[in-house]
Amino acid sequence: MKILYYDCFSGVSGDMNLGALVDIGVPKELLLSEIKKLNIDGISIEFSKKDKLGIYGTKVDVIYEEGHVHRNINDIREILDKSELSETIKKRAMKMFILIGEAEGKVHNKSLEEIHFHEVGAIDSIVDVVGAAICLEYLDIDEIWCSTVQLGGGFVKCAHGTIPVPAPAVCEILKDVPVKSGLVQFETSTPTGAAIIKGNVDKFTDTPDFKIVKTGYGVGTRDMDIPNVLRVYIGEASKGENKEKFIMNRELMIECNIDDMKAERFEFIMEKIFEIGAKDVFMENIIMKKSRPGVKLGVLCDENISEDVIKFIFKNTTSLGIRKYFVDKVMMKRKFQEIMTPWGAVTVKGALIGDEVIKFKGEYDDIKKIVQEHGISFNEVEEYIIKNI
Repeated sequence: MKILYYDCFSGVSGDMNLGALVDIGVPKELLLSEIKKLNIDGISIEFSKKDKLGIYGTKVDVIYEEGHVHRNINDIREILDKSELSETIKKRAMKMFILIGEAEGKVHNKSLEEIHFHEVGAIDSIVDVVGAAICLEYLDIDEIWCSTVQLGGGFVKCAHGTIPVPAPAVCEILKDVPVKSGLVQFETSTPTGAAIIKGNVDKFTDTPDFKIVKTGYGVGTRDMDIPNVLRVYIGEASKGENKEKFIMNRELMIECNIDDMKAERFEFIMEKIFEIGAKDVFMENIIMKKSRPGVKLGVLCDENISEDVIKFIFKNTTSLGIRKYFVDKVMMKRKFQEIMTPWGAVTVKGALIGDEVIKFKGEYDDIKKIVQEHGISFNEVEEYIIKNI
């Protein structure tokens, strides 16, 4: 398993992230050619080798002349939609922009659409976010891990004045992320850097367990008592190296209550949401206000497809409002094996705690095929599997 590990001992920012990913192997020419697909004139990206306290890495500077421009989330979405970037890059980038926008909205008591980005709406920050999506797609990583994130300390000047470190938006974005602060009296993690981490990391650990294949360093702008660099590793986790008993995932739950829609439409709704990529779709009978019977539609999915799911629900149901929240999903490990029965092969799925198989069952489609072809019952096939597994 190929791992990208962020070692944020000195924090993380958008430009440091770009520098680190270029330093670890993303071709500069690829990044430049992909950024051109944004169709924004006048962008120039400079790459240089710099050092901080003797550690050399890649410094990235985005050069662009523009006036005092404030963009909202719809402006940024339009830039991405009109670009020639791949859909996966667009979705990954929008996920990060939405994280920043929702955090700013919470801080300023405004909706996502009302928020006008200041620093983040600037071209250099757009390049940092979109560039991160481009680089991560190129690296083709199986999982992204991250250390505890250093936030820094002191105060920082921004569009709203002088505020304490960490900035309020950084605090909102990094909810549920392990952090530490006070190592230096500077801002070491920016909203852009925080969104890159929150929007892409699968696992947080200060004790990564893998074979280091390559390292890279992204150089920041400050001179401090510690090296102002972001270190990244590409690691290889060997088979059997994961000793955890369960699989832990953080996923998004999307829900809405419906009481004024024809029942036959729900079949279409469920089918299409699964096609979008949802992990699970379910419906519950509920009693709503004034004792009206209704249906609660629930969707479990990855955050990167949540916008598509929500848009589909609004367009194809009578719902006017949707709830969404993160849930921690605990899963048993799976193990697949094929066994031969007198009627043909059946794939059997085992569920494990650690290395111990706790329960198992034959795959329904394989058993169904045998039942149809040989005229026997499901019970006969399932009993044979239980006796011979």
